[in-house]
Amino acid sequence: MRSIEIYDTTLRDGAQSEDISFSLEDKIRITERLDDLGVHYIEGGWPGANPKDIDYFKKASKLKLRNSRLVAFGSTHRPKKKAGKDETMKALLNSGTSFITIFGKTWDFHVTEALRVPLEENLGIIYDSVSFLKKRCDKVFFDAEHFFDGYINNPKYALKCLAAAADAGADRLVLCDTNGGTLTGSVSEIAKTVMKKFKTPVGVHAHNDGDCAVANSIAAVEAGAMQVQGTINGLGERCGNANLISIIPNLQLKLGMKCISDDQMKKLRDVSRFVNEIANIRHFKRQPFTGDSAFAHKAGIHVNAIRKRPETYEHIRPALVGNSQRVLVSDLAGRANVLRKAEEFGIKIATDSAQVQAIVTNLKELENQGFQFEGAEASFELMMKKELGLHKRFFDLIGYRLIIEKRKEGESPLSEATIMLKVGGHIEHTAATGRGPVNALDNALRKALEKFYPQLREVRLLDYKVRVLAAGSGTTARVRVLVESGDKENRWGTVGVSENIMEASYQALVDSIEYKLLKEVV
Repeated sequence: MRSIEIYDTTLRDGAQSEDISFSLEDKIRITERLDDLGVHYIEGGWPGANPKDIDYFKKASKLKLRNSRLVAFGSTHRPKKKAGKDETMKALLNSGTSFITIFGKTWDFHVTEALRVPLEENLGIIYDSVSFLKKRCDKVFFDAEHFFDGYINNPKYALKCLAAAADAGADRLVLCDTNGGTLTGSVSEIAKTVMKKFKTPVGVHAHNDGDCAVANSIAAVEAGAMQVQGTINGLGERCGNANLISIIPNLQLKLGMKCISDDQMKKLRDVSRFVNEIANIRHFKRQPFTGDSAFAHKAGIHVNAIRKRPETYEHIRPALVGNSQRVLVSDLAGRANVLRKAEEFGIKIATDSAQVQAIVTNLKELENQGFQFEGAEASFELMMKKELGLHKRFFDLIGYRLIIEKRKEGESPLSEATIMLKVGGHIEHTAATGRGPVNALDNALRKALEKFYPQLREVRLLDYKVRVLAAGSGTTARVRVLVESGDKENRWGTVGVSENIMEASYQALVDSIEYKLLKEVV
């Protein structure tokens, strides 16, 4: 079985999507999920381009990754500057990873009009950059920027650029459709030509401006490429990058090529939805393989057929990618997902238990209210434990009050939270201020509880996101709040939903505290 390297650039190329901005903690959480999925390379960012990417590599280097290698991304050195004196080269080496990807110009039009150097000088820049890095790290991948456009315009020069990188010791020659407009037939023919001329392994990096990125990536692999670069859910600049959520199952399930393990393949839907939640964007229902509608059936003829033989209207078994079959009148999905999550949480529950169906029913009701548990696994675990009688109440709310006061134009408002809780036989009544009402409420909760549960001193609120659920409802719309919390060892997500943003925030904060206490007190 032929093996294909999966190279993920969600954290770098995907983060260039309009309306997408990953925090440092977001990037770390996504890194861990990508490692769990089994991708071979995770491109973490461009060290030196911004402080966040520098901090990312410092923090990510401490992760205990089992399957993935971190990759730093940058460009060839600047014209009229030696590789050893170039700040980009230094930043790449200082990233702490021994796997580096650099891109270089391979379209003569770009060399003369964008880089504004002679064609021969660009060949020297490619060679010097790759050679300099190769002597100082384990692997160097060369992204041949605009390669397909370059080849179509000037094939001899485009191939000379690849030869310069290969001669300098590049470990992969990655053919990039940077403008995303090349059609699949051209990608296939050009890739075949490259394979014949170079012994260096070849990869492909496709953008989706012509809606062909997945097809182009698969065509390049069929032509001989052994590395595919892309992003989760096709995130990326302009129209996005090649979607790994579609590429991986197509290569493995349809073409028999090894990308990840079968067990990892079953996590595809969870990872897809997790990244969307962290990016704070809506899930695309009709996304192939992992969308809610991917295996949903409504027409009577279809439903009648799939009840007899699912393959009559399903191109693969949904469970292979972690999805499930749905019938849009009487929904058949749910039990398998609950049982799988129970296993992940270490909760023992019989397959035929009535409690499983009760959890499914509760889950569907909560989802109908606007709850989503991708990215909020801690809240889902708490919900399951409540249904199974495994939950413990650590405190009861008597009431809380929030005051927001603005005293002068141009000054920030003051936020204060007062809260009254019952802990065992004790009544605790306290107040705290914060940089906003949510921060004040969080501080008041901790202040009231830390004397009873000192473990909470370790907990930090790492991230906070709000999603308006009902477009067009204005300020009366229901909102979903997603909170990420962490301690010295772990991070976890919780969720709350309400028409009142502070009540939704309170729900998520309480779940975060209860999750920590259930893990350490019970």
